[in-house]
Amino acid sequence: MTYLPPKERYQSMEYRRCGNSGLKLSAISLGLWHNFGYVNNLENSRNLIRTAFDHGITHFDLANNYGPPPGSAEENFGKILKLDFKDYRDEMVISSKAGYTMWDGPYGDWGSKKYLVSSIDQSLKRMGLAYVDIFYHHRPDPETPLEETMATLDLIVRQGKALYAGISNYRPEEAERAISILKRLGTPCLIHQPKYSMFERWVEGGLLDLLEREGVGCIPFSPLAQGLLTDKYLHGIPADSRVATSGIFLQESHITTEKIETVKKLDELAKKREQKLAQMALSWLLKDSRITSVLIGASKPDQITDALKALENTSFSEEELKLIDEILNMDI
Repeated sequence: MTYLPPKERYQSMEYRRCGNSGLKLSAISLGLWHNFGYVNNLENSRNLIRTAFDHGITHFDLANNYGPPPGSAEENFGKILKLDFKDYRDEMVISSKAGYTMWDGPYGDWGSKKYLVSSIDQSLKRMGLAYVDIFYHHRPDPETPLEETMATLDLIVRQGKALYAGISNYRPEEAERAISILKRLGTPCLIHQPKYSMFERWVEGGLLDLLEREGVGCIPFSPLAQGLLTDKYLHGIPADSRVATSGIFLQESHITTEKIETVKKLDELAKKREQKLAQMALSWLLKDSRITSVLIGASKPDQITDALKALENTSFSEEELKLIDEILNMDI
């Protein structure tokens, strides 16, 4: 059956301008990090993409190494594009990245021109695309000159393989240099993708001010602290949770008694706001006009529709913000 998204799909979504660019992103974006590889059910992945697009989410975020195994998320996304979205490509913002280990040998990692050019070519082939909208350098490379890495992003944009360039996981000093180099080359840095949540607030130590000053967008990843900022772990570790099934990025040792007490207090405040904890955590990020979009992950369609309710209330009183800071300080 031919997929037909609802005509009213854009009416309930908020779209925010990305820095000083002409591009707007949906306030909530869908990341394809952990639920779109070969190990996942393709039909479920297809339903996730459809659900997101049906509700006005236009930005879909990938990387060369997403899966598992690496590369499989892009391949599966390419299959879904061909099945359902070939008539809607121009209504979508599709991003990819390179910077983590992708293949064996000295050329399959970090930030060399050799790696980045090879990677974008492979990503486009896997997804069946002529270009991606945003191509990021996924993490700083301590050995490759930053000028080489940024010049390669500029080259990829000039070749038409990407429309915009971005960076991810760059600390303020590194980001400032990268943004300056790209500006000098004539391909402005569109966006920065840092890890940012109630539990991880390093971006407040200069990065957000830098991005605002330079007119660069910001799209936090892991806004729910890999599930900690949800009601999932309030009463123990569920058998189907990421901790129980893989434990690669979120481990049982991270879920301390102190952390759970903090989460419970945040959950109490969320209920007073008539929100779920996850919704409040997303709203807390979106309250800041410097945040272009927040990047969510999902394994079930209803997790997407649930997250969208965060947009119904992104305002916080001074008392609420003070209480949140007090609760979080208890965990430090």
